[in-house]
Amino acid sequence: MEVSSRVQKISPSLTLALDSKAKALAQKGEDIVNFTSGEPDFDTPEHIKAAAMGSLDANFTRYTPSSGIPELRLAICEKLKKDNALDYSPEQINVSCGAKHACINVILATVDPGDEVIIPAPYWVSYPEMVKIAGAEPVIVPTSFENGYKITPKQFEEAMTPKTKMIIINSPSNPTGSIYSKEELEGIANVALEEDILILSDEIYEKLVYDDLTHFSIASLSKEVYELTFTVNGFSKTYAMTGWRLGYSASPLWAAKQIASLQSHMTSNPTSFAQKGALAAYKGPQDCVENMVEEYKKRRAYIMKILSDIEKISFVPPQGTFYIYVNISKTGMSSSDFAQKLLEEEKVAVVPGVAFGDDQSIRLSYATSMERIKTGLDRFCRFIEKL
Repeated sequence: MEVSSRVQKISPSLTLALDSKAKALAQKGEDIVNFTSGEPDFDTPEHIKAAAMGSLDANFTRYTPSSGIPELRLAICEKLKKDNALDYSPEQINVSCGAKHACINVILATVDPGDEVIIPAPYWVSYPEMVKIAGAEPVIVPTSFENGYKITPKQFEEAMTPKTKMIIINSPSNPTGSIYSKEELEGIANVALEEDILILSDEIYEKLVYDDLTHFSIASLSKEVYELTFTVNGFSKTYAMTGWRLGYSASPLWAAKQIASLQSHMTSNPTSFAQKGALAAYKGPQDCVENMVEEYKKRRAYIMKILSDIEKISFVPPQGTFYIYVNISKTGMSSSDFAQKLLEEEKVAVVPGVAFGDDQSIRLSYATSMERIKTGLDRFCRFIEKL
């Protein structure tokens, strides 16, 4: 007896596996500096926790509408209008169990077996696996260090075939921290419009932006682009709510009902009391987000200062997220060997770039304290010197 061919095609998340390994070593008493984690090291803000606990006290513990409670979907519409210049009605919003869930909902609702989905590399580890689950083919397009790891319209055109159904854009990007400008998104959108290629725009890191840059939503470019675009966002990164598992998709009306139907058979609904917390996140004070971003800025500045003095590595300054993506090709090591030796010899955990479709780089997360960053970078520098 065998499992389905569907699950045989997919690989487990390497980032989650490495994070678990680092935490397991730490539990055994090893002094591990963990740069693998993709979650904020801050606590969920108090007003958000209070809203969820209050809803529990009020026995708000039963099923909700499949796509989320009406007041949260309305709040998401208001947020998208205010922050992203996007006009959506509540019936176009599907609240899901995390942005990851929102992404696969969109893919399953729009992509058929045999279709192709273009994914720029480096990519978030789950995109190709989601496409495989749908029975479609991920078409990986390598991007360049020189272009900030962003796909160009020319690369998009060259990767397209008659089977192309969708392109996935992640801005700000995990793992690179790069942000697509409005002009860059216009170029991509123009290519998509030529052949009616759908766009999955993952914007989960939109609030974690630096250097006075502005996040731009591709769906706001025009009505025509809007009709092709699925905007995905959530609460995990912005409000330190990773374990709450709440995200959402904002979809063209022609697809929103089908996504809702799909989710109704998969999860019934997102957790009831977590939705009340999410409502408080969008309706409550935003200084908690500003404070987190200011701390990330300090960490980012420090880590870039230290890494810029190391000759054997290079990096594109991250414009957003809490990651820095480091090219290690001058060391002559594969990303997996580099990460393994770094963990064994210096007790520093990083994610090898092979997990993101690029074996010449590693990803470091600065979603950890400045004290641990300093300790980890001291060890990192010592490791490089020994190579």
